[in-house]
Amino acid sequence: MATAIAKGVLHSNVTSPDSIAFYEPNPSQVEKIKALFPQAFLASSANELFDRCHRLILAVKPQVLEGVAMGLAPHVTPHHHLISIAAGVSLAKLTLWFRTERITRVMPNTPCQSLQGASGIAHARGVGDQDKDWTDRVFRSVGTAVNVTDEQLHAVTGVSGSGPAYVLMMIEAMSDGGVAAGLSRDVALQLATQTVLGAAAMVQQTQIHPAVLREQVTSPAGTTIEALKVLESGAFRSTVIQAVLAATNRSKELAGPIRKSESS
Repeated sequence: MATAIAKGVLHSNVTSPDSIAFYEPNPSQVEKIKALFPQAFLASSANELFDRCHRLILAVKPQVLEGVAMGLAPHVTPHHHLISIAAGVSLAKLTLWFRTERITRVMPNTPCQSLQGASGIAHARGVGDQDKDWTDRVFRSVGTAVNVTDEQLHAVTGVSGSGPAYVLMMIEAMSDGGVAAGLSRDVALQLATQTVLGAAAMVQQTQIHPAVLREQVTSPAGTTIEALKVLESGAFRSTVIQAVLAATNRSKELAGPIRKSESS
């Protein structure tokens, strides 16, 4: 995700190639970063990165972030704006761990890799307008970005964070249906993929509600209404809604409360 964001900001001219810096503890990943971003600065430690940069994106796994924060918190100053993309780690925990309220939490998704991502952004109280503007520009460089509350990021996870998996499963199922109906796998997959892409583009470009666009495709006594009848009989709509709610609730469970040991 870090390299996807870096590609996006360079593609959109948010910053220059020599203004990006990384710290990566995995030597094999360091070589990949060097190949992708030859002009970027590679710090020898996270502390060096903090000492060099004033805006930092914390692209680490949520299960290791608390440990990372313990080592980095002494290096955080009012000069720093921190952006965490660790799923499920609340702003309350982040401000506690890093000892700052100039911190932002973002929930991006994997299509950021193709600059077609969807990100939810929530800011702590210490984040100013310039920081908010910078964060918006960064995440709009890899797709769409919306501003929500910290609590609403659980729902963002349910809709867009986990959402690519739902859509990929649908593409797979449509492709399987095409094969069952007599198409080759390659042709069926190509058609299914482009159909999902095209339908999404229609909603985005026209700003017309999906239900209205769906009605425009559905002719009386035609093929589409027969297919929709099958989807409705299988509780397609309800199942997707329940999937979003299940992912949202799981995000809340993973976040958990702040432990007494953390607040002391």
